[in-house]
Amino acid sequence: MAAMDIQTIKKELASLRKEIRYHNDRYYNQDNPIISDYDYDQLMLRLKKLEQEYPELITPNSPTQMVGGQAKRTAGVLVPHDVPMLSLQDVFAKEEVMSFVRTVQEVLPDPEFVVEEKIDGLSLALRYENGELSRAITRGDGVTQGEDVTENARVM
Repeated sequence: MAAMDIQTIKKELASLRKEIRYHNDRYYNQDNPIISDYDYDQLMLRLKKLEQEYPELITPNSPTQMVGGQAKRTAGVLVPHDVPMLSLQDVFAKEEVMSFVRTVQEVLPDPEFVVEEKIDGLSLALRYENGELSRAITRGDGVTQGEDVTENARVM
């Protein structure tokens, strides 16, 4: 690949990352998205495709390497995640679903599947001790910390 072509790819990657970060902030931190989920997903798919084709150009701060928004202190105190809260993978075609099913069937002898329409809402990590809810934590940044919203979750 010519140097000019790789420069074009780098510019597109930088532009996509900047645009996606902007939309992430609008969605996760401001609760005020300005594009549809579909349009957002198309931006992410393009970014993922380019990073798959050019893995040497993946950066640690790429939106593909992060989950969620910033953990804020408005709902509760920040607490560390025991394990990362990663996002589920979106699929847009029947072939993608069938590929997933085949992969699972290769690992498990007789898997059962539950399929639901996507419901937008808040993701929580719930911790139970002796059958009682002891802590509810938002996704936050998805990796290191989220907000403790235990009292809110108990009301639900």
